[in-house]
Amino acid sequence: MTAPVRTPLAVSVPVEGMTCASCVAHVEEAIASLPEVEAVRVNLAPERADVSFKSAPDFDRLRRAVEDAGYEVRTEDIELDVKGMSCASCVSAVEDALKAVPGVQTASVNLATGRAIVSRIMGSAADRDLLSAIAAEGYGAERHDAGRPKDAILDRELALRASGRRALVAAVLTAPIVVLAMGPHLVPAMHHWLTMTFGAAFSGLAQLVLAAAVLAGPGGRFFVVGARTLARRKPDMNALVAIGSGAAFLYSTIATLVPSWLPAGAAEVYFEAAALIVTLILLGRYLEARARGRASEAISRLLRLAPKTATVMREGVPTDTPVDRIVVGDVVLIRPGERIPVDGTVTEGSSWVDEAILTGESIPMAKAHGSTVLAGSINRAGSFSFSATGVGADTFLAGIVRLLEGAQAAKLPIQALIDRITRWFVPAVLGVAALTFLAWLLLAPSPSLGPAVVAAVAVLIVACPCAMGLATPISILVGSGRAAELGVLFRRGDALQTLSNVDTVAMDKTGTLTLGQPRLTDVVTADGRSEVDLVRLAASAESRSEHPLARAVTDAARDRGIGTMPPSRFVAEAGRGVVALVDGVEVRVGTRDLIAHAGASNPRLEAEADRLAAEGKSVFFVAAGGMPLGVLAVSDPLKPGAAAAVARLRRAGRRVVMITGDRRSTALAIAREAGIEDVIAGVTPAGKLEAIRDLRAAGRRVAFVGDGMNDAPALAEADVGIAMGTGTDVAIEAAEVVLPSGSLDGVPSAIAISGATLRNIRQNLFWAFAYNVALIPVAAGVLYPLTGLQFSPILAAGAMALSSVFVVANALRLRGFGSRPRVAPLAPSLHATRMG
Repeated sequence: MTAPVRTPLAVSVPVEGMTCASCVAHVEEAIASLPEVEAVRVNLAPERADVSFKSAPDFDRLRRAVEDAGYEVRTEDIELDVKGMSCASCVSAVEDALKAVPGVQTASVNLATGRAIVSRIMGSAADRDLLSAIAAEGYGAERHDAGRPKDAILDRELALRASGRRALVAAVLTAPIVVLAMGPHLVPAMHHWLTMTFGAAFSGLAQLVLAAAVLAGPGGRFFVVGARTLARRKPDMNALVAIGSGAAFLYSTIATLVPSWLPAGAAEVYFEAAALIVTLILLGRYLEARARGRASEAISRLLRLAPKTATVMREGVPTDTPVDRIVVGDVVLIRPGERIPVDGTVTEGSSWVDEAILTGESIPMAKAHGSTVLAGSINRAGSFSFSATGVGADTFLAGIVRLLEGAQAAKLPIQALIDRITRWFVPAVLGVAALTFLAWLLLAPSPSLGPAVVAAVAVLIVACPCAMGLATPISILVGSGRAAELGVLFRRGDALQTLSNVDTVAMDKTGTLTLGQPRLTDVVTADGRSEVDLVRLAASAESRSEHPLARAVTDAARDRGIGTMPPSRFVAEAGRGVVALVDGVEVRVGTRDLIAHAGASNPRLEAEADRLAAEGKSVFFVAAGGMPLGVLAVSDPLKPGAAAAVARLRRAGRRVVMITGDRRSTALAIAREAGIEDVIAGVTPAGKLEAIRDLRAAGRRVAFVGDGMNDAPALAEADVGIAMGTGTDVAIEAAEVVLPSGSLDGVPSAIAISGATLRNIRQNLFWAFAYNVALIPVAAGVLYPLTGLQFSPILAAGAMALSSVFVVANALRLRGFGSRPRVAPLAPSLHATRMG
């Protein structure tokens, strides 16, 4: 039975790709041809089709009709928080319910995060329809509010406390049952005392009352949800527990109240088994919830970074203000040791700010007038004021949280197989339990009814779809969180699986391998000339130039504290340099030809210039008053740690390729410094795209690392795109992985955490499947002919509860992943080969 869904009589469907009246006619004709459509009107300006239906709409058929006409129906993704799921069968039930709602294209539910991501045609599948569909399956749901992440954490804490209380109450009620059931076997005198003091029927009746309290109270949800899923023919873990514990309780109740209904010698009671099953499973769920809370601590730590209040200037007076009341443009005062509450730009003062938790950059960053500061970072020294530019959900910190939540809610490709298996797991277990009961009833020595019930209950209880459902998402949850702490943000969870298989890392040069900021690196003076005079005159002449290389010279003068003089005359000669009159002297800065034209030449300086040019640097000759002063060299230097990162990749067997639009001589010089052997230089953005395609066509699995707008096509084409967080928004949007600090060391770290997460998932899956494959037959009694011992339902409950805890605990090992993780080497056949 599916959820009742409201049938809309009319909807507005966004349509993309229409450019003219003819397009409108085509779309109207396509939609009008559907039998359930009563009327349709397509509007070109808002790109919308207003559709009226005479019967229940089929949105999938409508979408196909529009696509067949050559246009697209716009879809949107929404996130829902789902409560009450406990196993993989719950996930399947919720996904099936959501997919049954008209207009829903895809639905992906994550057990570890309790999050559902639904893709729907815009204008269809209203929120209330989706929530009703989930509620009809017995689960709670609400629209996920990204603006209230702290409330979500509070909800999890409250749910954990409630889970602990249920387990505690169940344990308190179960303890006397165990004493009454086991005590007489351990202390024979206890049986005599109970019989003489309270009567022969006391023990059985007391156990019945206490067990009923356990099952109806703390264990009541198992029966409510289990009955609902059985009624819909979609049994889940709750159904297994309800049937197992309920069967043990019902059999024991009959044995206590009407033993004559049972065969002679079969009136055994198993109240302690029924109560302990519920208690142990509740305890296991509490421990699992605690561990899952620790698994999601990465987001919790990020959310705790932002302070609750800040000092804001209000009418010229510093005022303590709640952070949620800060608006763009407010001036915020920051003192030493305080956390920065929102994003902004420094307007006054200077300091050193620790941004390690946000970007992974361990060294505090200098901040002065015009510098950007980020919410959650710590002011280490000095005081400053800044103007708020990003508040609330628009801060860099909030963006990290959104990326992390998105990655943690994603499903890896490997999960598809697991979902298909778990969809049939619980029905299969019910079938095995029924066969077990019949086998024991027919084959075991008389009286066989009691042992048959015990064996069937043990099969029902020991089976654990929970571990299978958690195996993948819990590892993603912990792995992506740990990656964020190391300065690696996965925008898409499936990149965790893909990145571990990458054998080739291609990267852009400017802004990726290098700083992306040309700097003055060499100053060679003519005999008898000083470096200060050379830099002063060159910077003075270049002060009116807008060329990036000229700016490198003027920045160098400023950084070295060298004063400059404004030129009284300035002429820029395209492709050659500048000629300026500085303090009455003609100064020339530019090419060899520009200097030679003034009669200024120097063989030694020309030789030095040739040497510097061979290193890939841009060389300027400087002359004043017709006399050579020296040579300046400007280059875009390699980022600190770039060579070490490349070495780590190569040691792990990854092939490293530079793909750049820069000239080949410069590219080769940077490649030599970085330790890269394969270089593709002088290519356009389209050439970068072709280079990635050629590598993939050769069988390589390629990650591309870039930062600029011109890198976006290559980032999108690669198996995995890795964008520098210091780069353009276009590049970041095209990538699956973001390195906020812009440090290249994040690339081997990303590959390493990806490999570790995949290994952890495989370990979890092996345990989950091996556990069920091994213990279900044991619970059914395959070892009984050899040992004469029957597997107790109590042991089955304990094993089932611990299996989920084991999976979560194994995933938590990823939290200890090192700050400089080792990249797992590839097989020898995938090791680097030099590109011709």
